[in-house]
Amino acid sequence: MHDDANETGAAEGLSFTVGEPGSLLRPHVTEMSAYSERYALPRARRQPPFPGIVMIFGFGAPLALSGPGGDRRLASFAAGLHDTYVDTVTAGTAEGLQVDLTPFGARRLLGVPLRELANRVVSLEEVLGGWATTTIERLAETPGRAARLALLDAVLGRRIGEAPAPDRRVAWAWGRLVAARGAVPVASLAAELGWSHRHLVSRFHDQIGLAPKAAARVLRFQHATGRLRSGLSAADTAAACGYYDQAHMNRDFRAMAGATPGEMTAPAFPVPG
Repeated sequence: MHDDANETGAAEGLSFTVGEPGSLLRPHVTEMSAYSERYALPRARRQPPFPGIVMIFGFGAPLALSGPGGDRRLASFAAGLHDTYVDTVTAGTAEGLQVDLTPFGARRLLGVPLRELANRVVSLEEVLGGWATTTIERLAETPGRAARLALLDAVLGRRIGEAPAPDRRVAWAWGRLVAARGAVPVASLAAELGWSHRHLVSRFHDQIGLAPKAAARVLRFQHATGRLRSGLSAADTAAACGYYDQAHMNRDFRAMAGATPGEMTAPAFPVPG
């Protein structure tokens, strides 16, 4: 567990403590943290897509969110797999816990087809009912980030342990896409599984949220962003990531991040005014 700042939250800005998921959560959680943030003036951010699902157990000031699913103000929410960006505005003082999940971890924890969350942000109570309300209350009443992380690990581990396992064939197809950073033809996946294209899309909508082609595009975008941020050139990145040319990559970045590759990877990524 790593503590990036003290737990008082007295200073303006964001501070957080990263937790280590237990054995039941580890295969399904890419990161979990307890955070606090406080701003005298509203702070805007742009959240580009990534190949996972975010759950926020928050208390305090709600977050203003604007994206393809509409505008919401939520303190606790689940954000499904997106293929475009979401703009957020933080104002006042808030604290809570964030869990970044694999699609299969989210499918098990939430217990709903992930197409219901694709390109949407919904309140935790909307998708998890009274369980979410009780869990948020217990976390808010628990003092200290380490204790909150331990409690969340326990309650999520119990819930995921009682949930049905994901479809192994979809898990295999998703693993192929992730390993190839999206560079696998959808027709090849369907053929290797012995499925029709329509059936593969249907299973992805249930277990992943997005169709295979859209999910592959998110993985390619993530790969390209990582290469650019490491200092590799745009031309080499476009070729390595399977874009037709640099102009194709530019169009994809504008659609997914609302910015060019150069703007997206600048030290101060621009956000809406």
